[in-house]
Amino acid sequence: MTVSLRGGFEQQAHCQLFRFTGQLDAYSDKQFGEFVASHRGNGQPLVIDLSHIDFLDSSGLGALVQLAKQCNGDKQKFLVVGNARVVQTVKLVRLEEFLHLQPDLETALGNLAA
Repeated sequence: MTVSLRGGFEQQAHCQLFRFTGQLDAYSDKQFGEFVASHRGNGQPLVIDLSHIDFLDSSGLGALVQLAKQCNGDKQKFLVVGNARVVQTVKLVRLEEFLHLQPDLETALGNLAA
């Protein structure tokens, strides 16, 4: 991870949970993709928690879209949790349905259990 982006991974009972803080941008998009790829694997749904992201640019959106395409190709469920800033950016480019945008982590985990 870069100085501008920090990530964590937690294996949950029903999903693989990735939490990120900082900035998901042109300086960190490759590290984001590599970090998720290095932990992704068992076919369980992925939950990407971006609720502590301060800044998301087009490169960060591109990294999320790439990950969503990989998950769709692998028939792996994929959810993104965002804060107000992330939600605004994702909705601006009309990707909220494609990225399965969730308002908070509790809702995302509840949707997986349903």
